[in-house]
Amino acid sequence: MFRHIAIEGPPGVGKTALAERLGARLDATVVLDEGDNPFLAGFYEGRAGAAFQAQLFFTLARNRQQGALRQSDLFSQLLVSNYLFDRDKIYAYLNLDDDELFIYQKLYELLAPDLPSPDLVVYLQAPVDLLLRRLRERARGESTLPLPGGQYVRELNEAYNHYFFHYTATPLLTIETSQVDLSWSDETVADLERQVRSMGKGTRYYVPRTQ
Repeated sequence: MFRHIAIEGPPGVGKTALAERLGARLDATVVLDEGDNPFLAGFYEGRAGAAFQAQLFFTLARNRQQGALRQSDLFSQLLVSNYLFDRDKIYAYLNLDDDELFIYQKLYELLAPDLPSPDLVVYLQAPVDLLLRRLRERARGESTLPLPGGQYVRELNEAYNHYFFHYTATPLLTIETSQVDLSWSDETVADLERQVRSMGKGTRYYVPRTQ
């Protein structure tokens, strides 16, 4: 059984809900990305410099969280997280200009080698129209939540698909979630657990049961 499972995918795909449900089923410690970022609203509004500020804030927060895990007893237990530190690169290459990206890469190269790597990555896929609908539904329940624009979500979804199409660092389980209820039913999570337990090396593509 993999000891450290990271769940990834674009906004609105259901990472957090799945991490919590799978973590409960496996009796694992669940590690969630610290989503509060004071620069995120400014980035979505197009404010100059906000993309770089938001990127660095997320990078340093995730580095602090991952570093603390490595130093604690939690790292010896089964972990399920709703992000992969490498997601930083997906956002950076999409959002930063050349000068900002040059600085970011220097910082990333300093931080990344000292962080723990997952044993398995679960990548959740969904089409753009479904992601946008889920994001709007989530935003209605959280009035202070910044909402990204449709074109940005489209470009981000393409960037995620491109990154994980070429991903080889760990075993990768790619899940198509178009027909999945994001409450992640007991049956769906049980079926997913069977997929995780039978994973070997390389990449596997999987469509969950919906009944």
